Amino acid sequence: MPKEIEVKSVLNKTKRRDSWFLDDYTINLYSSCSFNCLYCYIRGSKYGTNLEKSLSVKTNAIEVLDKQLTNRAKKNQYGIIVLSSATDPYLQIEKKYELTRAALQVIRKHKFPVHIITKSDLIERDFDILHDINQSAVLPDDLKLLKKGVMISYSFSTLRDDVGKIFEPGATPPSKRLKTLQKTIDQGFLTGVSMMPLLPYISDTTEQLHHMFSTFKEKKVNYVLPATITLFGSGKADSKTLMLEAIRKHFPELEEKYNRFFSNSSEMPTYYRTAFYKKMEELCKAYELKNNILKAAIDKE
Repeated sequence: MPKEIEVKSVLNKTKRRDSWFLDDYTINLYSSCSFNCLYCYIRGSKYGTNLEKSLSVKTNAIEVLDKQLTNRAKKNQYGIIVLSSATDPYLQIEKKYELTRAALQVIRKHKFPVHIITKSDLIERDFDILHDINQSAVLPDDLKLLKKGVMISYSFSTLRDDVGKIFEPGATPPSKRLKTLQKTIDQGFLTGVSMMPLLPYISDTTEQLHHMFSTFKEKKVNYVLPATITLFGSGKADSKTLMLEAIRKHFPELEEKYNRFFSNSSEMPTYYRTAFYKKMEELCKAYELKNNILKAAIDKE
C-alpha cells in the first residue's frame, strides 16, 4: 500500500520555461512511480530498486493546489502546468485516489493551461475535463500562439511490447499506449510523442526509427520530441546500474558497448549525440513531423 502524506506545497514554479515542454509550473501528486522504468532519472537510494514499493500519495494536494492557484490567478500569473515532472500522473493508484482528476478540476476552475506527459491509457477517463480546459484556459501572453489550453504527450522509448516489458515493466504496454494516442488525436487535442529516451542500438536503429516515425506519421501526431539516454549513479538502485544489468541479461551482445559508453559518463559520447540529433532532424523532415510544440500548434491551426 502507498504511504499517505501531507504537503505544504504542490505547485512548483520553474526557474526557466523549458523550450521543449513549455513548463511554467509542475505538479506531482504522487511521489515515486509504479511504472518502474529502469532508465528513470529519479532513481536512487531515496526510492530503492523497486519504485512501486516507495509510492506516496499527497492526500491534501487538492486543497493546497486550490489555494496556490487562487493566489496565482489573482496576480494574473497564468502559465502552463505540467503533469507530471517526476512521476506519471496516471499511475494505477490513480484509479483509487483520483488525485489527477481532482487536480484537473481545480485547474479548470482557475483556467490554467496544462501539458500532460504520460505512459498510461487512464487519461481517457479525463477527456471531459480536458476538453473544458482546452477551451477556457488563459494562456500566458508569449504563448498565445498555442490557441488551445491542453497539450498531451505520450512517452515512448520503444514501440515493441517485449522491449517495453524489460525497461518499463510497470507501464502500459506500447501497443495499448498507441491506441490511446490515436483516441487522443481523434478527440482533437494537440498531441505528440516524447521519444525520451530512445535506447541505443535497440530502439534507435534505422529499422526501428523508421518504424516509429512512420507509425507516428500515420497516426497524425502533431509533434515528436526525441532525445538520447542519460544514466546516473553506481548504487544498486541507480538507473545506470539497473540498465547495465538489464542489457547484460537481455542484450548480451550490447554489453561491451554500453559498458564503454557509460563506464565514465552519464551521457552517450558527443559524436553519438551529434549524429543522433542530425538524424532526428532528417527524419522529422522526411516524415513531415514537427519537433517543437509551438511550431506544431501553429501548423495545426
